[in-house]
Amino acid sequence: MATPRNQSVLKAFAMLKSFRDPAEWLTSSELSRRSNLPEASGYRLVQTLEEIGAVVRGPRGRYRPGMLLVSLSQNVMIPELLRDAGQQIASQLAERLDVTVHVGVLERGMVTYAVKAATPRSFPTQTRAGAQLEPYCSGLGKVLLAALPAEQLDAIICDGDLIALTPHTITDERELRLHLDTVRAQGWAIDDREFRADMCCMAAPVRDDQGRTVAAISISDAAEAMTLERQAFLREELAAAAAAIGAKICPAGPPLRGERPRLRAVIGGKQAA
Repeated sequence: MATPRNQSVLKAFAMLKSFRDPAEWLTSSELSRRSNLPEASGYRLVQTLEEIGAVVRGPRGRYRPGMLLVSLSQNVMIPELLRDAGQQIASQLAERLDVTVHVGVLERGMVTYAVKAATPRSFPTQTRAGAQLEPYCSGLGKVLLAALPAEQLDAIICDGDLIALTPHTITDERELRLHLDTVRAQGWAIDDREFRADMCCMAAPVRDDQGRTVAAISISDAAEAMTLERQAFLREELAAAAAAIGAKICPAGPPLRGERPRLRAVIGGKQAA
């Protein structure tokens, strides 16, 4: 017999996940509506969340995420979490396609490799799990930059020079912003000989169950092997792997009683499984 699910816990996290921006202020009614909860029970839940510091009450009776969530987040080792969830998926992808696969996350304006997987036949890359690189010249970095709010993106782009690593590296700030607009719209990125003149890299976002980008996964191969036909094939492979990793680190969880199951996040224009 399956262990009964605690509906109070599910409801509390449904409400906390309904915030879409750290600076967003929402009323109890708005939180209840987004969480698919009756207003009366939603109001009682908000009061409890306020008491424990999970939300804070501000002007005109509105709420936003509280310091308890910040405190709890300090206990989450994101690269290690990604490694545990993504290493097997990345290794299987690398083995099947004979490519080098990376999974990374943005930390303090730099891309941190959480996972690297390759085979003896893969295109060689001088990278390792735990290493960092600038985000503007890599597929992983572009996906992660494209997902940032405007203020955070400005802070990273304006923090230093865009140095040309190859003749193909984007070094103009305006051109980079336009390029990131394209990445954001299409749902994937390409490093076309920008980090290394003999290498091409494609990347896709790893999203949580709310559709927010939490990491990225990439495939690297020799530039001459990246034909348009192969790129289209690899985009599908990346989307599937990204969805699998996202489902492991950010499971949608069971629907609340009386709630219809939500659609999963859309990756690269296709609904994830």
